[in-house]
Amino acid sequence: MSDENTSSVQETFISHLIELRTRLVRASAVVLAVFVLIFAVWPGAAAIYDFMAQPMLNALPEGSKMIATGVITPFMVPVKLSMMVALMISLPWVLYQAWAFVAPGLYAHEKRLVAPLIISSSLLFVLGVAFCYFLVFGTVFKFINDFAPASITVAPDIENYLDFVLMMCLAFGLTFEVPVVVIVLVRMGVVSVEKLKAIRPYVIVGAFVIAAIVTPPDVMSQLFLAIPLCLLYEVGILLAPLFKRTTEAPEQSSETA
Repeated sequence: MSDENTSSVQETFISHLIELRTRLVRASAVVLAVFVLIFAVWPGAAAIYDFMAQPMLNALPEGSKMIATGVITPFMVPVKLSMMVALMISLPWVLYQAWAFVAPGLYAHEKRLVAPLIISSSLLFVLGVAFCYFLVFGTVFKFINDFAPASITVAPDIENYLDFVLMMCLAFGLTFEVPVVVIVLVRMGVVSVEKLKAIRPYVIVGAFVIAAIVTPPDVMSQLFLAIPLCLLYEVGILLAPLFKRTTEAPEQSSETA
């Protein structure tokens, strides 16, 4: 390779690194700004944690509260939750920055994938978290507290509770991304719709195995995760051909026709 070619490759690599740094800084700046707004102005870190704790408090006997076993836990736990909420609110912007980084290398017809994917991914993730919070938590916490022996007092630690809530919300948020994953795989040619239909029985079994691992050991919470996963897989199979036709290149459309 000549010195000119080597220099050109190095300059291109450095320019990509600079672009990546710029996109990361822009994404981080918005996340940080939203975090500061939540933490310092509205609605406040403590208020957000009180909202997140409400499903557990509803399942506990009237007047019960959670406990904090660490010295700085009452401060750090709401801060940690506020950062997670800020990231979720900023998710469309973060995804847009990721797209902007790879967009120069995409064809015009491929760029049409981006807006639907960013919007649908963000909405589905939030929908999954909302489904978990409003429907799943009430069932799970009621089961746990009803199962507890009468000789003990249930007083969850706020840090352990937050870790459990974040794990569950992440699991359901990612579960609701299944249609997007299916559509992208079909659009990229990694797998065909016919193949996805053929492996449907394995997907159903896998959904229940994942639900058994991720969720608590009650049947209802496992069904709450496994059934939406299976249904969303079917939604992805139904939408994938339509999405592929609307985003393929003109020459591909003519060849298909």
